[in-house]
Amino acid sequence: MKATRLLTALLLTAAVPLPAFAAEPAATGIDETAMDTKVKPGDEFYLYANGAWLAKAEIPADRSRIGSHTVAADETERQQMALVEKILASTPAAGSDAARLRDYWRAYMDTAAIDRAGIAPLKGDLAKYKAIKNKAALVRVLGEQTESDLDLFNNNNDMATENLFGLFITKALKSDEVVPYIYQGGIALPDREYYVSTEARMVTVRGQYKTYIADLLRLAGIDQPEVRAARILHLETKIAQAHPSKAEVADFAKGATLWTRADFARNAPGMNWDAYFAAARMPGQQTFDAYSPSAITGLAALVASEPLDAWKDWLAFHRINANTDVLPTKFDALNFAFFDTTLSGTPQQRTREKRALASINTDLGGAFGKLYVETYFPPAAKAQVEEMATHIKHAFAARVDALDWMSPATRKEARAKLDGMVVSVGYPDQWLDYSMVTIRPGQAYANRMAAIRGKTLQQLAKLGKPQDRGEWWMNPQLVNAVNLPVQNALNFPAAILQKPFFDPAADLASNYGAIGAVIGHEISHSFDSSGAAVDGQGTLRNWWTAEDLAHFDTQSQALVAQYDAYTPFPDLHLNGELELGENGADVAGLAAAYDAYREALGGKELPVIDGLTGDQRFFIAYAQSWASKQRDGALRRQVIGNAHAPGQYRALTVRNVDAWYKAFGIKPGDALYLPPEKRVRLW
Repeated sequence: MKATRLLTALLLTAAVPLPAFAAEPAATGIDETAMDTKVKPGDEFYLYANGAWLAKAEIPADRSRIGSHTVAADETERQQMALVEKILASTPAAGSDAARLRDYWRAYMDTAAIDRAGIAPLKGDLAKYKAIKNKAALVRVLGEQTESDLDLFNNNNDMATENLFGLFITKALKSDEVVPYIYQGGIALPDREYYVSTEARMVTVRGQYKTYIADLLRLAGIDQPEVRAARILHLETKIAQAHPSKAEVADFAKGATLWTRADFARNAPGMNWDAYFAAARMPGQQTFDAYSPSAITGLAALVASEPLDAWKDWLAFHRINANTDVLPTKFDALNFAFFDTTLSGTPQQRTREKRALASINTDLGGAFGKLYVETYFPPAAKAQVEEMATHIKHAFAARVDALDWMSPATRKEARAKLDGMVVSVGYPDQWLDYSMVTIRPGQAYANRMAAIRGKTLQQLAKLGKPQDRGEWWMNPQLVNAVNLPVQNALNFPAAILQKPFFDPAADLASNYGAIGAVIGHEISHSFDSSGAAVDGQGTLRNWWTAEDLAHFDTQSQALVAQYDAYTPFPDLHLNGELELGENGADVAGLAAAYDAYREALGGKELPVIDGLTGDQRFFIAYAQSWASKQRDGALRRQVIGNAHAPGQYRALTVRNVDAWYKAFGIKPGDALYLPPEKRVRLW
């Protein structure tokens, strides 16, 4: 059975100004000015819902994409900036979260002081790497740098770290023990394909990347930058070759494997694992989850086989590259020019204030989130969305009960999982403790390192304790949502519970079509190609009969084929296998949201408004929630390495929902028409 990432995220478009997308009318919740009604819904439904907006929308110079999600994200950013101003104008108590946030912000914003410091903040790290005399010392450094720098839900690189190995801690997939998950890292380009592909476009990118490495090293005053850059790229290419593909990583039924400490020595020779784990602050830990074990085996072999000097150069480069925003502006400009302009086509960098906001959300997000919800999140919105989630869970349960292909044994397991699901709305019940994070005035780089150490300590503190099913993995101030399979839990942050996803003044159709579909999506992740491999206790276990599993897999592969057929570029089609979990959650989630919407109507019909029925508004709201416009480079990056299909294709989920055909009179001969037997019905 195929599966998506361990921590499944609905990654939404980042915050950018979007004046062309009008505030939606309160009565309907949809933006009729965004629509192109000259387009036939059955031929181009995405353009029918969003065509007028697409024709007018311009991507700001400091962004690689825009989208309808920025309506919520822009408002959230405005709220957060006001909160920062309030903190800066206050006199918080020493050692308080507010004091940490104030001092972090001021240090990050003081680019003059950062420039004056030059590379002095790096000297300790660079000296440490230079002092490595043998592989034993290298292993100790690799262990020390196994940090919880993971930022799963604030960027497009799932499970990405520039350290050789990454770390997060939660319940094991194959037991009830809370364990460290060790996963592969070590590359800076967006995906292994950028290193291994022989396409001319990728070959060019690698040449540009090599030049960038040399330029960054030269700027840091490191000698022989071209020689070292070639050595780094050679090693990094071998690291990438050891990585499984994104589709393989997404299949945690294959990738998550419990290893004892002795298993590491036996299965991944080339490193002194006892020394590594001691340096990684886990000297007594005996059980680990080796995520993508083949990668761990391959990376350990490279530690043994590749020259020490190559590793030392690699360490220096990646420590600089991962932190250019808290280093002198010339470093920052180089990084932006390559990763944002060259790779994604973004011509202009965001303002320092907006980047400071993003950085504080990454490094001190829990502390900032607590202040955010105290100021901006109304209890009424929390209660209303909780009620919607209850309705959608009920609708999903009814769909499970009605499946004619599912056996009683499988149905019983599915219902137990659904009934036990924990839905958290707005913010966590328990806030993270930041007392171990020391933020110093005027030391931006040191503050970044302190924040990473703090996040690592927060993770390590979970070892030896029972699983906290109420744990949150994203900030309340993030426009996003997530399903957490090993917790059998959902998180809906406060920031997504506003327009255009949710408006308490709008009618049921738009709210259920927008935020309802998000809720349904996340519920469905518990039963998608990944969630269906995990039981109600968050344990990887086959709870299906053979016949039921065969039926589910057949439908899943039909969805793979459906999305493989979409081609955003003549030379690049979508990867239906990689996107299977997300696309499957879209299909089942939209269907459940529609059922819940009809149930909430209690047998009545909403009035026709401006010629649109309630059902039509439901589906238009869904399509408008995926309105997006991207630069070509950003779109290519997403298609190559992201498990989420681009928005224009996610909107086409409607092709699998019978009610859409009825609502718009879609007939055979329409371009988007699928005969009933071709419509994917997962749940």
